[in-house]
Amino acid sequence: MLRRIYDWFIAAAYKPFAAWIMGTVSFVESSFFPIPPDVMLIPMSLARPEKAYSYAFLCTWTSVAGGVLGYAIGAVLYDSVGQWVISLYGYGDKVDAFRQAYSQYGAWIILLKGLTPIPYKIVTITSGFAGYDLLMFILLSFIARGGRFYLLAFLLSRYGLRARAIIEERLGFWVTIGVVLMVVGIIAAVYLF
Repeated sequence: MLRRIYDWFIAAAYKPFAAWIMGTVSFVESSFFPIPPDVMLIPMSLARPEKAYSYAFLCTWTSVAGGVLGYAIGAVLYDSVGQWVISLYGYGDKVDAFRQAYSQYGAWIILLKGLTPIPYKIVTITSGFAGYDLLMFILLSFIARGGRFYLLAFLLSRYGLRARAIIEERLGFWVTIGVVLMVVGIIAAVYLF
């Protein structure tokens, strides 16, 4: 099954609709969707290393645009959606302390969490909820998300052919590593954020 999914993503890199799907995934992941755009970015960049930077550009812009939606969820819909999300992650009783910490360290939180496998939607919703400056949020999001996606693009365009051979040889192992990183990111978001 993994091989079929992987092969579909590799083949999709040559289809005109693939970039649209990846952009959509990147957009919705920043506000509510659980699957990161890396799931498409990596195989598509492996298939077409020469397009890795354009894929990174697309993921950066759509991720930041989706982040603005997540920010709005936190800022405008806190009483309905935002409060539920905050409670879901166990922060319901730490709201005031969290707002203070976010006002002091918000830039570092956005930069560091935007680069890690921690779900970015937590950062976007929290930024809106904490009332972090929207323009600074957008600027820091471009830096963090762009840094993450362009680093992947650099690695995949430079080592893509070699990486593709290694990944295809042990696909199950590398998918397991990816899933473990995502789970660690979610656990870290719940207990360390």
